[in-house]
Amino acid sequence: MPNNLIRRGAAHRGATAAVLAAALLGTLAACGDGGDSGSGKSAGTKGGSSAGTSGPPAADLTVLAASSLTDVFQKAGAAYEKEHPGTHVKFSFAGSQELAAQVKQGAPADVLVTADQKTMDGVGPDAGSSTVIAKNRLVIATGKGNPKKIDNLKDLSDTKLKVVLAAPEVPVGNYSHKVLDAQKITVHPVSEEANVRAVLSKVELGEADAGLVYKTDAATAPGKVDAITIPDAQNAIASYPAATLKESQHGEAAAAFVKWLSSAEAQKLLRAAGFQQP
Repeated sequence: MPNNLIRRGAAHRGATAAVLAAALLGTLAACGDGGDSGSGKSAGTKGGSSAGTSGPPAADLTVLAASSLTDVFQKAGAAYEKEHPGTHVKFSFAGSQELAAQVKQGAPADVLVTADQKTMDGVGPDAGSSTVIAKNRLVIATGKGNPKKIDNLKDLSDTKLKVVLAAPEVPVGNYSHKVLDAQKITVHPVSEEANVRAVLSKVELGEADAGLVYKTDAATAPGKVDAITIPDAQNAIASYPAATLKESQHGEAAAAFVKWLSSAEAQKLLRAAGFQQP
């Protein structure tokens, strides 16, 4: 074969190999880009959501909530975590006035839920706009079987009875005093407690004959206390507003939780616990 033909054949094979090598390198580069991008999205960072998913970013949320929400919020928190993988909800329960004081003092938290609008409003600019997520009403809690035969609010004025109320600055205490004052009933409580659960505990333990608590709290002690209904015309309706806190480090996730509290799933849990619709 002539030398010029050999040279042309070799050159042709070299050019073909170069084209194939370039194509292969391009494919590998594309795969490399896709792999890096996919890895970055799937790994994510704390507080960020995974690629291809919608919804709020994952976060560790701290929720300050009125003590009367203790049982139902523990269930709600578990449901929310199941629905939002990667998010953890930690609750701190206490009297609303105590929670508000914590917020004003700069306690690190993301969401506040109180048992009245007045306490929420008192937090001022430390909280965002609030949304009422549930309502409640008062009942008279007595010992199991109602041994003192208490039938109505007027019976609580009997000085022979040991009646316990929440302190006036506590939402349930404020509601209680308003209800009693409206009916012109004077009660001399043996103690004034810091939250509604403390009132309920006094009755459960037999340290008080009766106390005014929320309907939902009496329902958490079946077999331990009786709940005497207070007529609507004499009762008070408690509202539960929820709001994000301005100092939250997880604003988007906190707002998503507050919004979820009005969802069908959360409302179903609240109704089952005896709370009323907002």
